[in-house]
Amino acid sequence: MTRAFLQPNDLHGLVAEQFGSDRRLAALDRLTGGSKKGVYRLRLNDRTAVVLYVWAAGENYWPPSPTVPDDPFTDASGADLFAANHAALTAAGVRVPHLMMLDRDGRYLDADIALVEDAGALRLEALLERDPATAAAPLSALGDALRRMHTTFGPHYGKLAVIAGGEASQARRTEDVIVDRALGHLDAAAPRDARLADAHHRITAHVRNLRSAVIAREEYGLVHGELGPDHVLVTPAGEAVMIDFEGLTYFDVEWDHAWLQMRFGDSYSALRPVDLDPHRLELYRYAQTLSLIEGPLRIADTDFPNRKWMLDLAEWNITKALAAA
Repeated sequence: MTRAFLQPNDLHGLVAEQFGSDRRLAALDRLTGGSKKGVYRLRLNDRTAVVLYVWAAGENYWPPSPTVPDDPFTDASGADLFAANHAALTAAGVRVPHLMMLDRDGRYLDADIALVEDAGALRLEALLERDPATAAAPLSALGDALRRMHTTFGPHYGKLAVIAGGEASQARRTEDVIVDRALGHLDAAAPRDARLADAHHRITAHVRNLRSAVIAREEYGLVHGELGPDHVLVTPAGEAVMIDFEGLTYFDVEWDHAWLQMRFGDSYSALRPVDLDPHRLELYRYAQTLSLIEGPLRIADTDFPNRKWMLDLAEWNITKALAAA
């Protein structure tokens, strides 16, 4: 598809109405890293800045994914999810960008949009790499936030907005949803890689064996879904600000910790995690490995600008999946 990203002229009405006639747009930067929504930094003539989120088809690089009907992590994007999840995280005492304006009526653009605080460009990932000592305080604050999330319990699993609408299916156990999700990713990825095709039965048996060790549980905490140090901004004041939380759900907290262990590596222990079920954690860790094969291979078939990075990510996880099965 032909992608037409925002230009300064597209935002004159928005800037004038939201900030007044004495403030003008001095520069517009489209920020890299987003693949489901557009993220833009608006620099104003008084040297302040805000961030604009844009949920538009032209900003979303992801083609349709293998779907499991009750998988709460499918299609985790959109202004409705953003609004519900922003409110839930704020209520749980989690630092997120301050919401300045949300428009789902097309007043300014032919898309849903949100204006949020500009929390800066420094990501915790970069700070951990270059200055671990300075990163210690925001890393600890993130651990505090995660414990608040993971001890905010609900009786149902699913996307918050879907639960609120009474539409979240509870017909199956969460671990069975994840098994179907994992095997769907395997089925979609195997035709693209002969090694996965050859190992299909072995990987399937491994997933089902991991599932057999998991004991039933019906208590669900708030989970981000894919929280890495690249999804945490560090403000000039040293605050840890969580972003990209449209995937927030009530679910098993082990789903978050499988991802956190992978993404934070040696820094994970500093998050001081809550108690976890090791069997559930192992199943979810392997399911995420399969997801990190199928998803990157799928987006690599599109015009996503960093195709090689996605293929390298898939290759790394193919090696992991084959070694563990």
